[in-house]
Order: sequence, then C-alpha cells, then structure tokens
Amino acid sequence: MKHIGAAQALVTVPDFDREPTAAELDAIESEMPVIRAELELLDAQIVTLDRMPSPLDVRRIRRARRRVLVARRELANRGVAGAPEVA
Repeated sequence: MKHIGAAQALVTVPDFDREPTAAELDAIESEMPVIRAELELLDAQIVTLDRMPSPLDVRRIRRARRRVLVARRELANRGVAGAPEVA
C-alpha cells in the first residue's frame, strides 16, 4: 500500500507560530479598559450562576454593565478622534 502525503514542506509559517506585531500589541493595549470591564461583568455574573442574585449582586452586575458601556463608548470616541479628516 502506498502512503499518500504532501511532497513538499509548508511554505508559509502557520499563524499560531508567530509573535504578535507591534500594531497588534498596540490594539490590545488600547482595548484593555474594555477587556477589564468585560471581565469584571463576567465575574459578577459568574457569582450568581448557582444561586438567586441578592440585591447587592444585582447592583454589582448593573454597575459592571455601565462600566462596559462607558469603556466601549470611550474606545469608540477615541477611534473617531484619531481618524483622519475626510476633505
């Protein structure tokens, strides 16, 4: 029986086998406030998975949602402010 396989080695490096570029790292850094706010919301939601949320839990989730919205708004406004002017 003949073995069927690739006759050549891969020409390009797979995406998972490289370091992030400086532009990718800058993009992640600019999105960090949103990421932190979303993690805080997720933590607040995880606490209430196996029990009925207390009034304190409800307030925690509501405040975390507001922080996510504020962080997303600031990121969006920063993106618009940094965009080039169209003439």
